[in-house]
Amino acid sequence: MGKPTGFLEYSRELPLDRPALERVKDWNEFHNPTDPKALATQASRCMDCGTPWCHTGVLFAGMASGCPIHNLIPEWNDLIYRGLWREALERLHKTNNFPDFTGRVCPAPCEGACTVGLNGDPVTIKNIEVSIIDKGWEEGWVTPRPPEKRTGKKVAVVGSGPAGLSAAAQLNQAGHSVTVFERADRPGGLLMYGIPNMKLDKKNVVLRRIELLKAEGVTFVTGTEIGKDLSIEKLKADFDAVALCLGATHARDLKLEGRELKGIHLAMEFLGSNTKALLDGCPAPISAEGKHVIVIGGGDTGTDCVGTSIRHGAASVTQVEIMPKPPLERAASNPWPEWPKVLKTDYGQEEADAKFGADPRIFLTTAKRFIGDEQGNVKEVHLVQVEWKKNDKGQFIPQDVPGTEKVVPAELVLLALGFLGPEATVPDALKLERDPRSNIKAEHEKYVTNVPGVFAAGDCRRGQSLVVWAFNEGRGVAREIDRYLMGATDLP
Repeated sequence: MGKPTGFLEYSRELPLDRPALERVKDWNEFHNPTDPKALATQASRCMDCGTPWCHTGVLFAGMASGCPIHNLIPEWNDLIYRGLWREALERLHKTNNFPDFTGRVCPAPCEGACTVGLNGDPVTIKNIEVSIIDKGWEEGWVTPRPPEKRTGKKVAVVGSGPAGLSAAAQLNQAGHSVTVFERADRPGGLLMYGIPNMKLDKKNVVLRRIELLKAEGVTFVTGTEIGKDLSIEKLKADFDAVALCLGATHARDLKLEGRELKGIHLAMEFLGSNTKALLDGCPAPISAEGKHVIVIGGGDTGTDCVGTSIRHGAASVTQVEIMPKPPLERAASNPWPEWPKVLKTDYGQEEADAKFGADPRIFLTTAKRFIGDEQGNVKEVHLVQVEWKKNDKGQFIPQDVPGTEKVVPAELVLLALGFLGPEATVPDALKLERDPRSNIKAEHEKYVTNVPGVFAAGDCRRGQSLVVWAFNEGRGVAREIDRYLMGATDLP
């Protein structure tokens, strides 16, 4: 590496985000850019560690350790330290079609596996990554690169989320004619309507990439749901291969007393409609303004609901989490290079603390029932504390703690409980085999379904997962479709 002692000489530093009470007044991204000199210093902290775990992308204890798309992190860190930005961008694009997305929304399992993190704070890999690609756009280095020749083969990609976009990009580079079908009015899938604008700007980041793909020859057909607006039979007849990148959009619900009350919504109904309203320039159809908001679910989607509600002008926001509060430092049972299961205070919690004076999260708590008013609107939620105990099968399950039930006001309840798998329309129409979790059955690294010429990748195959795993699978399914069509493949 350029500076072998950098990790000994410099501490981990990130640029300060925009102040919480300032950024909640708008929908702009809340991260500030990093000064290039400071970035070179941070890049110099990357060790010459011999066997870098940061780019391994393996699973430990069911969670990613290292980068699932195998970014060449030590290489572009060294290039940034040396001031070779354009070369760093080329190295970054070798493995990652969309570093402008991962650099903003990936939870950075690379940093959890960083060798410096064994005895200190990991390298600021995610911040360096997004700085490289943003510099590339600013300098005009990111330009359309259509393939030199076409194969004459046509491929349909169903779904324009992260798996679909990466599959389309790779298949197009192989020379195939690619058409991406999206049922929403805009392409992008989860990237467009599942992640709020303050985390991932739609016009300046997502649509910029989609316009680049169009310029390279990819065709996007929006407002078209396969199996409804376009038949499965026509899809198969018109294309030489089909990549299903449907996502896992069948949301987990909470079937409790009072669930039918007005004002109780699945998180994606709330987040998606808010982003669409923002892009369309109209009021959000589900508003948290002036309301006591209860968010049930402690993951990233729950945090997005918190941040969005605050921007609406909520009277209060409470986030209910059934799991225990994580420790501040790694437990002995959670060693490096596993993903560190430690307490994370994300942007939504920071904003709630600044706005209301406290972290909005309540741990080891769940909802028992919803109570409404005479007009059928939710007005309160009954909560109860839980403890995790083994049942007669030896499984840990949450059990109510007697005497801990309490009532909290709630005029808007948002259910951010994850997803159960893909919706059934397309898999049922194609008669696809499913696994026990309802995901489309297709082996990892092969992606072949039981229907010839039909492949599956991303969350619809592996279940709800990280954006970066979707990119891994999108690139993988493109490779296997290219092999299927041409007999061999040069795709990475």
